[in-house]
Amino acid sequence: MKFRNTKFFLISLLIIALTFSNCQDNNNSGTSVRFPKISKLVPITSGPKEHLFASYYGINSWSANQKYATVLETNVKFRIPTENDTATLGLVDMETHEFIPIAKTRAWNFQQGCMAHWLATSPDSLIIYNDYVNGKFVSVILNVFTKNKRVIPWPVSAVSSNGKEAICINFTRLRITRPDYGYGGHGQDPKKDDPFPADDGLFIVNLETGKAKLLVSIEQVKSLVPAIEDTGMEYFNHTLFSRDGSKIFWLARAYKHWNTTAFTVNKDGTDLQRCFPDEWGGSHFDWLDGNNLMVTAKYKGEAFGHILFTVGNNNYERLGNGLLDYDGHGTFSPDGKWMITETYPDNESQEQKLYLMDMKTQAVLPLGRFVEPPEFTKGWRCDLHSRWSPEGDLTGFNSTFTGSRQVYIFKFD
Repeated sequence: MKFRNTKFFLISLLIIALTFSNCQDNNNSGTSVRFPKISKLVPITSGPKEHLFASYYGINSWSANQKYATVLETNVKFRIPTENDTATLGLVDMETHEFIPIAKTRAWNFQQGCMAHWLATSPDSLIIYNDYVNGKFVSVILNVFTKNKRVIPWPVSAVSSNGKEAICINFTRLRITRPDYGYGGHGQDPKKDDPFPADDGLFIVNLETGKAKLLVSIEQVKSLVPAIEDTGMEYFNHTLFSRDGSKIFWLARAYKHWNTTAFTVNKDGTDLQRCFPDEWGGSHFDWLDGNNLMVTAKYKGEAFGHILFTVGNNNYERLGNGLLDYDGHGTFSPDGKWMITETYPDNESQEQKLYLMDMKTQAVLPLGRFVEPPEFTKGWRCDLHSRWSPEGDLTGFNSTFTGSRQVYIFKFD
């Protein structure tokens, strides 16, 4: 397996080198597109321990000055972590690639890390991350240099661009309905006997006061989602503030049948609306700005695509000129000029393919192919989960192509 991974990695680098030697592509209109010059693949972590970015895809992992990236380190490998598995949260020095431990956490998973965010109130020194303390899920605001910290009695799933507000969901309910995205332990009341609880759902948290209020209850969406089976329950997951902080996107899903409805709501709880018509569902997502949103969904209830639209309008556009008609983790560069996305492993080669798209022309450039070993499966699989740096000159992702989970970057010129 090690030889096979190495072979595909070298092929990937060869493809990248040949492609960038031209550095131009043409879309259907014949317009010339100049892609950025991109470095060879750079590992910023290494074994023997496993490493992953400390948050979900699309979330910035770098300090504003891009000196440090937030990364988790763990000995857990081929299983879903429990509340007894402590991961080390650390900073990777972007010059030396040294891993600098700064905290421990017991509220984490392989898909979203511990949801670490740099806070805009002090973007070179303050982070927020989730933890399990005294039997409760909380979030911790930490100064990475002084180690001063403040505990917020709510775990976070998204943080606003102003660094002052966050969204909280029920991670214990999520452990029941989607184990690889929830946390071990009983840190919140899962309300497992109530399929549509009126007192649980999407909470908005004031990070300055630590107080929260229920923005949208699960009961509130009952008439807007497909009916669920008698033994099922509805749950919320995958939340994200718009770039201007005015709106929130999230998914409502049903357990055990995975019916999905994509929603948006204003930050004040007004204008709750579904993103798509019936049968489109929704999966992965990113905001292009304060009003335009990309969600991978079944276009017209059929094949998946990266669908861009304006919230409140029906101006649905499939991105990528037919080349991105699948369910990928698309995320936009800070200036909105580029989108990076990837595939799941294909059935034959287990290759995960990474792509860069020019938003103006929708020309698509392959960045590489990375083989995921078959041992990485189920809740401990390793999706690439790309993300951009604040200046848009770095993109990073997780991969297991060497046989261990590590963190990699490309540098963009």
